[in-house]
Amino acid sequence: MKKEIENEMEDELRSEYDFTQMKDGVRGKYVERYRSGTNLVLLDPDVAQAFPDAAAVNETLRLLMKVAQRHQPDTTTPTTK
Repeated sequence: MKKEIENEMEDELRSEYDFTQMKDGVRGKYVERYRSGTNLVLLDPDVAQAFPDAAAVNETLRLLMKVAQRHQPDTTTPTTK
């Protein structure tokens, strides 16, 4: 069984790939975005329908953060009973 798996893996990979034959490939196309810390999130289809673009998502999340901050109890001042 183990030998079958090893042979199967050998068949899928080439020892070398010739990237010069690839058309329209740009090396490092997204490297700056990666370095800047872009965070991609996959939305479920029903959620994605509610937001037409990234700006709408960010606006909604910022509003939600403000609401959450307003409803957090203030722990900086001591309470007296």
